[in-house]
Amino acid sequence: MTASHSDSLVVLFGATAGAYGAKLGSDERELILLVWQVVDLHSKKVGTLHKSLVKADSLELSDQCREVSGLTPEGLSKAEPLDRVLQQFSQLVSSDLKLLGRSSYTLCTDGQLLIRQVLHPEASKKNFLLSDCFYSFYDLRKEFHTCYPNSAPVKDQTIKSMAEYIGLETDETEEDFGVWQVKTMVAIIFSMLSETCITDCRFTDSETVKYKYETGPCSKSEAVDSETVIRARGLPWQSSDQDIARFFKGLNIAKGGVALCLNAQGRRNGEALVRFVNPEQRDLALERHKHHMGSRYIEVYKATGEEFLKIAGGTSNEVAQFLSKENQVIIRMRGLPFTATLEDVLGFLGTECPVTGGKEGLLFVKYPDGRPTGDAFVLFSCEEYAQNALKKHKEILGKRYIELFRSTAAEVQQVLNRYLSTPLIPTLPTPIIPVIPPPYTIAAGSIRDCVRLRGLPYTAGIDDILEFMGDATADIKPHGVHMVLNQQGRPSGDAFIQMKSSDRAFLVAQKCHKKMMKDRYVEVFQCSGEEMNFVLMGGTLNRSGLSPPPCKLPCLSPPAYAAFQTAAAVIPAEAALYQPQALLSTTRTPQASAAAPPTVTYYPAQAAQLYMNYTAYYPSPPVSPTTVGYIAAPPAAVAAAASATHTPMLPQPGALVRMQGLPYNTGMKEILSFFQGYQLHTDSILVLYNFSGQPSGEALVTFPSLDLAKKAVAEKNGRLLGSRYIELYLV
Repeated sequence: MTASHSDSLVVLFGATAGAYGAKLGSDERELILLVWQVVDLHSKKVGTLHKSLVKADSLELSDQCREVSGLTPEGLSKAEPLDRVLQQFSQLVSSDLKLLGRSSYTLCTDGQLLIRQVLHPEASKKNFLLSDCFYSFYDLRKEFHTCYPNSAPVKDQTIKSMAEYIGLETDETEEDFGVWQVKTMVAIIFSMLSETCITDCRFTDSETVKYKYETGPCSKSEAVDSETVIRARGLPWQSSDQDIARFFKGLNIAKGGVALCLNAQGRRNGEALVRFVNPEQRDLALERHKHHMGSRYIEVYKATGEEFLKIAGGTSNEVAQFLSKENQVIIRMRGLPFTATLEDVLGFLGTECPVTGGKEGLLFVKYPDGRPTGDAFVLFSCEEYAQNALKKHKEILGKRYIELFRSTAAEVQQVLNRYLSTPLIPTLPTPIIPVIPPPYTIAAGSIRDCVRLRGLPYTAGIDDILEFMGDATADIKPHGVHMVLNQQGRPSGDAFIQMKSSDRAFLVAQKCHKKMMKDRYVEVFQCSGEEMNFVLMGGTLNRSGLSPPPCKLPCLSPPAYAAFQTAAAVIPAEAALYQPQALLSTTRTPQASAAAPPTVTYYPAQAAQLYMNYTAYYPSPPVSPTTVGYIAAPPAAVAAAASATHTPMLPQPGALVRMQGLPYNTGMKEILSFFQGYQLHTDSILVLYNFSGQPSGEALVTFPSLDLAKKAVAEKNGRLLGSRYIELYLV
């Protein structure tokens, strides 16, 4: 209800058990006080001033609240809970309006925090609905600045500063907390109405709170203001767009403005990008950093319009047409048989959950070559039909159980973008070749003669590390300091040091562990050259042991998961490998590292360049990974090293077959048993891992000949391995 259709204002003031003023509502504390008074805009009469205490679930008050309000837990314990206080509020306002001969009203508050950051979030958490009057209100600070343009900026206004600007003489100490605020706000309103600027401040443009979140598609060509976007992190994996909108209740999210982020496997990663209608709403959203969704606290950070479009934007006409039906509930189906048809899916869903538009309400997700991925999206016209569909979660279609989840328009765009932009791998990629010049070979083996430094300041250089090592610097092998870079080519906070012996490495780890470097303590772990190589490939190492690297085949990205690749960056060698000759004491005797055939590229070639892979599985978190990836060496490097001896990625020529649908605990033994009689050995099998270090459910198998590979596909495709049907494809 806007003031242009209302006769009166209800001046409303409130306080919580926590922060006061500009931080009201930022600490999730409950409302404990409401004070209000009806103001007749025409006769300039006022109703009775009402003050009501509110009983919070927690009666603990902050020191600031006690000092400012003078309230006590004992007094609040006798009050009514918020829902009953709001019922009394409605009844008393109606009664006062009748006495003034008026029928309609609009709320007027000091700023927006009481309505947007306190009342709406608290009502949402306590599962009761606010009346319509709380969805439209006037911000007295904005109205005041409109009437007095030369006054302080809106964000700097307070009740006291507004009163002083117009010369109102009031004594805050003479009235109870809340009463003085409401009386002063009423006096300010009357002063504004009596000004010559009355045509500019009639209280005609009210602030509004959206009743519900509106879904809708987003185009990649759409302009998105970076000042309106946030990233929410730590969300429960099952959260829907409506759950996120509820977390931000009271703030206006743009249509289709919730984009759930997916990980490399197409599953939600606990993050979302949210776009608000204007920067003011975004700034209020940032104040909800570490507010709770259930028992989990949610982190809220600034994000960019570009990040939002990468997640939510789409260009496919098919997707745009599918999403053109607005106000639909979207359900994602996963695990469909690759032979499933539209009729099969409609039959699976049944008559109790009819799909909007029949076949037009189904969208199958496919690879660029038309192969099905096993995913589909379905539209339902109402919540009831969607709930009926979700009851079929993990029911069987064909020979496979089907997973069903709530989804969003942004997730549809993201999944389609991911699969449609995935380059297939028709042939084996160029193998990674060793480009380590002979003097700079990294030692490998199980001898624990290395240490890992973790948690280095990002500004730390080689000099800082040498100072940190102290006397142990003399025991570092030549060329034995290795800095790990992030995707921007900057230090990641990790480094590896090769020591002269395992005893020296042990002593350094004992002496330097958790020692301070600048303003940070650094963790120091003893490790082997093999473990060092393992981590540099992307695995993890700590005192609990090793976790597998992202992928055993660094240059392969399983085509089931899209990889958005950017151009390979060329980083100066000195950014990744510090040459000790220039930095270590000249009294040291250079020693050649133990020669070992390199199996992975870590160092620059003779041209003093390091080729690093910037493969990013979108959506990527705002913080870059702390390990270095790899790409296939450029053609020139391949030619230059053609005569060099190196370990090939696949040990033998032949035909390659891709296995899909493997149980995640499948190992070499199970695959060899599956292909019994096909002349395979362990070197013929490569199990693929995703970028979370988990088995992807796929493997590459090299057969001695194309005929044998074709025979295997013909005989074994669709056969069971464990409890799962395995699909085979010639690559």
